[in-house]
Amino acid sequence: MKKPAAYVLDSDVFIAAKNAYYAFDICPGFWESIVQSHQYDRVRSIDRIKAELLAGQPKEDLVVWVKQTVPAGFFHGTQSKPVLDAYAEIALWVQRSTQYLDRAKAKFATEADGWLVAYSMVHGTTVVTNEQPRPDSRSRVLLPDVCRQFKVPSKDTFTMLRSLAVRLDLRAKGAR
Repeated sequence: MKKPAAYVLDSDVFIAAKNAYYAFDICPGFWESIVQSHQYDRVRSIDRIKAELLAGQPKEDLVVWVKQTVPAGFFHGTQSKPVLDAYAEIALWVQRSTQYLDRAKAKFATEADGWLVAYSMVHGTTVVTNEQPRPDSRSRVLLPDVCRQFKVPSKDTFTMLRSLAVRLDLRAKGAR
């Protein structure tokens, strides 16, 4: 029997959710589903995403959630030799690419995106991001395009939620 997909989440999944459609005050079930799915080893992220999330204001909902609610093992490390080697391969590909502008390459080098792909290459996970592929982009190295280059599956938040069978249903709580 095939093991269900494990998902590794990009920071934009968390940030877009809290800023819009799954704000903490109107949709706590989304956040609960992330933690619950982690308990079944289906959802996680990486240390570099945690650092990006904690860069917000200390009293911001997302920062508080990461510090107080997210289980200790949710954010996996990226400093193993296999992940470092995979990241080096990705970084080299980006730097050697004639497609991307120098500023796009420099920005990519400072972000967690390459680390997400490297982690997924090593651990067989699926990257979850809200970014859309743009294979012809020159001004930005987009996460889905890097995933495709390195044969790492990528999905959006809604596809992940459906795969996890998450239901955010008020009727389940007897709401009117």
